[in-house]
Amino acid sequence: MKTAITLEELRSARAMLPEPVGFVPTMGYLHAGHISLVERARQECTSVVVSIFVNPTQFGPHEDFAKYPRDLPRDFAQLQAAGVDLVWTPTPEIMYPPDFQTWVIVERLTAPLEGAHRPGHFRGVTTVVAKLFNAVQPQKAYFGQKDAQQAAVIRQMTRDLNYPIEIVVCPTVREADGVAMSSRNTYLNPEERRAATVLFRALNAAKFAYEQGEREAETLRRIMREVIESEPLARLQYVSCADFETLEELEWVEGKALLSMAVFIGQTRLIDNLILE
Repeated sequence: MKTAITLEELRSARAMLPEPVGFVPTMGYLHAGHISLVERARQECTSVVVSIFVNPTQFGPHEDFAKYPRDLPRDFAQLQAAGVDLVWTPTPEIMYPPDFQTWVIVERLTAPLEGAHRPGHFRGVTTVVAKLFNAVQPQKAYFGQKDAQQAAVIRQMTRDLNYPIEIVVCPTVREADGVAMSSRNTYLNPEERRAATVLFRALNAAKFAYEQGEREAETLRRIMREVIESEPLARLQYVSCADFETLEELEWVEGKALLSMAVFIGQTRLIDNLILE
């Protein structure tokens, strides 16, 4: 496994890789969810590139950029075991040199949900992913369904900017009790970790109602809210039942829909979602 920091090192190592190249962008502190993306890329591509970069521009002023967990030696060991060919770990100065002033903005898709509650977040995400795509030049790029809106936004950006890249969205990887794997789960104390199961329970309650024939979106949202509110350590930020493609809130579920939510467990903000087919 080769590693690179500078753009020059990356381009030199990338030029030696046999095509097609699969790319997994990460912020590090890897878990089984990230490794599942690497394994999918390994199955479908001749070479696999992973980036590790905690992107400062997607964090708000009062978010957890400074304390976001980092452990490069641990990440490298996992990626080597998973058969990765090249790991790129750029610095903030490489990604955002002095006088940086160019941003990539996807408009409508970033307005609701995470975008409404984290102003500027998606501007940071789309800009950094565009830069990563330009640098790595993959044929396929792999993202997790847990960040459902992010995946939709990246798909839109890729189409709009004519990137010759296939976006592959892989299923959310969960712990045995249903909690979606996330680097932020490390912030939870044991009691909060137990309480975190409420997100998946709320999503499943709404999904069960849907499977029993419920199609009124506000009823599905109400079911999710009630389950979340039953957990004393949980503070709901939003629940959503939206069109899968546009992310606009639905009145009635007819086609493919996305159930999603953001919930604070103590001081830790967690997100999760399920797709209604």
